[in-house]
Amino acid sequence: MISLTRLNGQRFAVNPDLIQRAEATPDTIVTLVDGTKLLVKEGLDEVIAIVDDHRAAMVARSIEIANAAAAAEEDAQRPRARSRAHLSVQPEVD
Repeated sequence: MISLTRLNGQRFAVNPDLIQRAEATPDTIVTLVDGTKLLVKEGLDEVIAIVDDHRAAMVARSIEIANAAAAAEEDAQRPRARSRAHLSVQPEVD
C-alpha cells in the first residue's frame, strides 16, 4: 500500500497495483482500474516516485526473503558436528 493525501489533508492508503493512470490537471487525479478517481495533493512526479519506491522495496524484500530461504536450506543440508555427551557427577547422598 502507498499513502497519499486528499486535498483536505486527509491521508489514505491505496494499493498501487490498482492504479490505472495518474493525470496532472491543475490537481493530480489518480484513476483506479475500476474507474474510481482520487484527487490528491501530491504532484504527478511525486505519485510516480512513491509508486516506484514501493515497487523497488517489494523487489528488495523478495530478494531478502529468497536469500534467507536459500541460506536456511544450505544450513539444513550441511552435516552437523557430533555433539559431545555431557556428563555430570553427582555427589552421593548418605
